[in-house]
Amino acid sequence: MNGVNVNRGCYSSAYSAEEVIYETRQLLSELFHFSKCKNVIFTPNVTTSLNFILKGFLKPGDHILVSAMEHNAVMRPVVQLASSGISFDRIPCRTDGSMILEKVEELIRPETKAIVTLHASNVCGTVMPAQEIGDFCKEHRLLFILDTAQTAGTIDIDMEKYHIDALAFTGHKGLRGPQGTGGFLICNELAAQIEPLISASHSEEVPAFLPDRFEPGTPNIPGILGLHTALCDLEKQSMEEIRQHELMLTQYFIDGILNLDPEEKFLRIIGKKNIENRCAVVSVQTLHMDMAQAAFELDSTYGIMTRVGLHCAPNAHKTLGTYPEGTLRFSFGPENTKQELDIALDALSALL
Repeated sequence: MNGVNVNRGCYSSAYSAEEVIYETRQLLSELFHFSKCKNVIFTPNVTTSLNFILKGFLKPGDHILVSAMEHNAVMRPVVQLASSGISFDRIPCRTDGSMILEKVEELIRPETKAIVTLHASNVCGTVMPAQEIGDFCKEHRLLFILDTAQTAGTIDIDMEKYHIDALAFTGHKGLRGPQGTGGFLICNELAAQIEPLISASHSEEVPAFLPDRFEPGTPNIPGILGLHTALCDLEKQSMEEIRQHELMLTQYFIDGILNLDPEEKFLRIIGKKNIENRCAVVSVQTLHMDMAQAAFELDSTYGIMTRVGLHCAPNAHKTLGTYPEGTLRFSFGPENTKQELDIALDALSALL
């Protein structure tokens, strides 16, 4: 299938590639409990997906709600759109990253169209109450757009049950596919309201049917084939077992930090200190050592890869009280072990 294109070539390898791409749409539909596999749209990443949805859907005079923990994948297009007459309000969140749901209703206006939120914070790991938000949206006739960059493949997400109108995903995190893959799943009602930013087909007019209405002429076929392989592998595993393993590591690491520094004089854990409504991300602040230097030492001396800074989510840091310094972030996956976390804890102890 290497070197072929789809929807063009009249030869067997092109048909085979198209079949795998269609199967990938089916696998994603099944993963997110969505009944319309033709409404699975491929993009290069979750950021492209969110830009596509927001810029194609919102019109001057519209108002939306976002969480105070949003990644810039949402905030940059929203702030950009504000200059063209689109407005937004932030749903307040607590200093552990959890959403204050009781504040949502008072933010609604007559022109409010949707709630747009991440499913889990990439900074502190707090998981947002997607089902409750979806129920609220249904009750108030709002659209619900969910960013699953941190949760797809590790937390079960039911689009039908949660009343999700559009779900944006990336392939290279919990789905464990290649970088440069992603997309969104979208209901017909919202799809009909979106003006395509990119579209290519055999006619000069933009087609009305999906996925062609939103997809470019040449998809990332190697990437989608890689994502197909990853999804097939994920299908053979228990997502709940993956999640429980990652949460076990998360609590183990948090407990290890608290044992090292119970009063948090040198090392402060950001967000929740337990695994309730959490994903496998732990951010800390080193209080007596520059965090960039700590990240460098962890990598160069101990082979531990972390990320340091604002993590493309400045307002999340303002909510958490970590702006402008940012945090040092550890992320755990299904292949990580307690032994590896012990090395990381010993390294932190030596540095601090």
